[in-house]
Amino acid sequence: MHDIRAIKDNPAAFDLALSRRGLEALALVVLGIDEARRAKILASETAQAAQNAASKEAGAAKGRGDEAEFQRLRALVSEKKEEIARLTAEAEAEGARLKAALEVVPNLPLHEVPDGPDESGNVEIRRWGNPRNFDFTPAEHFEIKGVAPLMDFTRAAKLSGARFVVLQGAVIRLHRALSQFMLDTHVNEHGLLETWTPVLVKSETMYGTGNLPKFAEDSYQTTNGWWLVPTSEVSLTNLVAGEIKDEAELPIRMTAHTQCFRSEAGSAGRDTSGMLRQHQFEKVEMVTICTPQTALEEHARMTACAEAILEKLGIPYRTIVLCTGDMGFGSQKTHDIEAWLPGQAKYREISSVSTCGQFQGRRMNARYRAPGGKPDFVATLNGSGLAVGRCMIAVLENGQQADGSVDLPAVLHPYLGGKGRISATGDLV
Repeated sequence: MHDIRAIKDNPAAFDLALSRRGLEALALVVLGIDEARRAKILASETAQAAQNAASKEAGAAKGRGDEAEFQRLRALVSEKKEEIARLTAEAEAEGARLKAALEVVPNLPLHEVPDGPDESGNVEIRRWGNPRNFDFTPAEHFEIKGVAPLMDFTRAAKLSGARFVVLQGAVIRLHRALSQFMLDTHVNEHGLLETWTPVLVKSETMYGTGNLPKFAEDSYQTTNGWWLVPTSEVSLTNLVAGEIKDEAELPIRMTAHTQCFRSEAGSAGRDTSGMLRQHQFEKVEMVTICTPQTALEEHARMTACAEAILEKLGIPYRTIVLCTGDMGFGSQKTHDIEAWLPGQAKYREISSVSTCGQFQGRRMNARYRAPGGKPDFVATLNGSGLAVGRCMIAVLENGQQADGSVDLPAVLHPYLGGKGRISATGDLV
């Protein structure tokens, strides 16, 4: 959510930032609505002052026995009361109009974010690791001989429809091992607070992170009004909604492993094979609540936390900064981390790490107070650390062998009872 005062102070800068995201100028529109709201408020206050004066004069007229003047003033008080009610209602309507206009406007990109219309404008900032040279043609994850029988899309479709999967045996053990390894790394090495949160949340919770109202079709809602979280960013970030934190409590750095649910609206025909794009999946999420002054430092830190997981697993990756035309709704700046998938012979997104500035803090009314200072809105950050299913795809494809078996990263062996391979027959050995 944007601060109308900041728009009023520099409307040209606001419109320029929107233009970098390919959007039309809006400053005059929202300022016009705000001016109408303020005019109604001022008129209401003027009417209130007139009512108070008439009420006082009516008392004086009554005291001196001037019945005619008393009746005139009493009628004026009644008239002003009705006028105040009308103006107050009109001011509230303009306020609702202003809120509706602002709540669908995306966050403004930082100056350092590259300009671009879409993903073609993204800029690679570093790479780690070298893609393996295979002496055979590498398969996609769902085609690997030892994996395919344990990854059942047909029976999942019987249960739920397209874009679901049933995992069994060694594959689901690997999936579980990855999530545990990620959590342990973030907690023990990166100092994040492990947190468990609901996956069913209220509409105001989805609103706080910017998922509502604009992106309702991207999520699932139950018949009694709850929403299934698209990521635990929603619940973790909203833990501070409506609160005022002491500056000494910040930064708050959290991680959570949850089920996530996305309708994948608008993605028809994309990544329909395998489990790259599913309606139900798991993520280990990272969220930071901090002061605006430390947000960029925290952004670099969070990106490094996500990259460390891939480095420990030995998965080659590249990190890119998204351009203005490819950024998410609530982001000021985003790093995408893309893992190398030999089966596709390309890098694919496995983590997205964003700093949102005070955009979400203002929507949630989440604030902090410096010693002796006034409350100000917190800054928020979120990032995948990592998407568990996509990480498993990377592990399977990078570790596959010519006979259809898969060698697993050494860091996962303790989580697999000391075993480190999925055989060509699908056994964990």
